[in-house]
Amino acid sequence: MPHSQVRNIIQIGEPMKRMRFVVSLISNENDYQLEQAVAAEEAGRRLGIDVQILYADSDSITQSQQLLGVIQSRDSHPDGIIFEPVGGTALPQVAKAATAAGIGWVVLNRDVEYISELRRSQRVPIFAVTSDHEEIGRIQGTQFNALLPNGGSVLYIQGPSESAASKQRTTGMYETKGDVQVKLVKGNWTEASAYKAISAWLRLSTSRQSHMDLIAGQNDAMAIGARKAFQELPENAGRAQWLSVPYLGVDGVSKTGLSWIKRGLLTATIIVPANTGKAIEMLAHAIQTGTNPPERTTMTPIAFPSVDVLSIAKSEKARASSV
Repeated sequence: MPHSQVRNIIQIGEPMKRMRFVVSLISNENDYQLEQAVAAEEAGRRLGIDVQILYADSDSITQSQQLLGVIQSRDSHPDGIIFEPVGGTALPQVAKAATAAGIGWVVLNRDVEYISELRRSQRVPIFAVTSDHEEIGRIQGTQFNALLPNGGSVLYIQGPSESAASKQRTTGMYETKGDVQVKLVKGNWTEASAYKAISAWLRLSTSRQSHMDLIAGQNDAMAIGARKAFQELPENAGRAQWLSVPYLGVDGVSKTGLSWIKRGLLTATIIVPANTGKAIEMLAHAIQTGTNPPERTTMTPIAFPSVDVLSIAKSEKARASSV
């Protein structure tokens, strides 16, 4: 297994057997996924749990093989697996193999039907911890309204087609966007993917006739990737205009999204709390007490800055330009 895909957190603790969890994440090229890793490590240190982190390099087959390797290893099994699925299926067969082997199973940021069935047939803790992705989309739609109160056009960079989170965020956005026209472009949650997608779109003749009042990514990394693509335009191709519109993202990680807002590179984001720490806490408590947590726990996203602040800032800017 490539060294970059695995990080082992070695703990020094009591001689008694420590719990060991494996945390499987989508990629180490995404700021939110790295924040998920940090939260998992912090929870492990705080609770005295050994945490092993795997990165799937955005490939569901790699993720499946990594987890099957953990489950089928001749070494002792981990007490639990916590994973954020790459693909749309959330690995039901791997889940069955893990829980049949007595390994707790936690799904992050995905609603999966098989959890109910497994909870009826297995004795280990099985549950999901997820962000409310439709609410993330609804918040982003209200941000569009706050910044474009008279309507307008938005260039919207989505996550991959097979991602349930991407679909749910899009659904929520359409619920609240109001009188705003949306042009969809596909990315893959990374800055590089959005840069590539926007660069390809700019090469189309239709893009030259397009007027966009706002650029939004389904995460901060893709919003910044789009901005970098526009930044490379020659000045006579409208670079200044593209860079003057608001850029919105999602995730609100302190070192990236929130920092980009302070630097004026993003106008707004939506803070999505990392949920690996919560999942580790819940799984550890369930194992220690012999209980099964609720089937689904939802963590609430927060607009930053608030939509009211965005509206006030927009109004003040409009008044200043009319003077």
